[in-house]
Amino acid sequence: MNVTWEGSGGDGSGWEELSPYAGRCRLPGWDCTAGLVAGENAALMIDAGSSVREGAWLRTRARRLLGGGRVTHLALTHPHFDHVFGAAAFAGAEVFAAAGAVGVPPVERSRDWGRVLGEGREELLADAVRNGADPDEAAEAADLLVRPRHLVSGEWTLDLGGGLRVLLANVGPGHTGHDLAVLVAGTGPGSREIVFCGDLVEESGEPQAGPDAVPSHWPAALDRLLALGGEDALYVPGHGAVVDAAFVRAQREELARRFDVS
Repeated sequence: MNVTWEGSGGDGSGWEELSPYAGRCRLPGWDCTAGLVAGENAALMIDAGSSVREGAWLRTRARRLLGGGRVTHLALTHPHFDHVFGAAAFAGAEVFAAAGAVGVPPVERSRDWGRVLGEGREELLADAVRNGADPDEAAEAADLLVRPRHLVSGEWTLDLGGGLRVLLANVGPGHTGHDLAVLVAGTGPGSREIVFCGDLVEESGEPQAGPDAVPSHWPAALDRLLALGGEDALYVPGHGAVVDAAFVRAQREELARRFDVS
């Protein structure tokens, strides 16, 4: 699929080109990143926005960028409302997420997405409203929560066509018990690899550690991110501007000090 990126914008009005086949936008409200990777035969959306309405906006904009093509795959980096509440808008897409961390306190109780989207549904709804989401929109999204079909325990490679391969990697736990990173491999001389980090990395503010965070494992998750992308990759945080390996490493050390872990 040929993509003409529409220009960057921090208000959700435009897309930032990361490579000829990958881009991202920063959605309004929570400055949450959504990514799009376009191969010849398939297209991957990374995260779905904070409401069904926002997810529908992403789907429509992606179809326009793809010249009428559709999003065939959706990767959810972690189960927080601002990243998953729009997933219902991507009907027909193959949905991927990280399998839960098993036996790692405090995420034992939410080890799988069935629990997160079942008994955890009310927690997601309450968190959305507490953070300023429209109550009616949030309730609609909670009712329509999508259960991922494909749970990634280690790594999963997607072939999007035209030689473009994307690696989905379960690098958590850290920010949550279900942290999925997406590596877009460079193609051609001089091209850089791109790592979509979810909220394991945040640029526009201090990384948020809620009740489902696993602080003792978070620095190690960032070590895995750095090993995945390497020194020259572009790292796309869940919130904020694109960063480099040095930023991720510095944030890793800051988190290690904050949570008193090595």
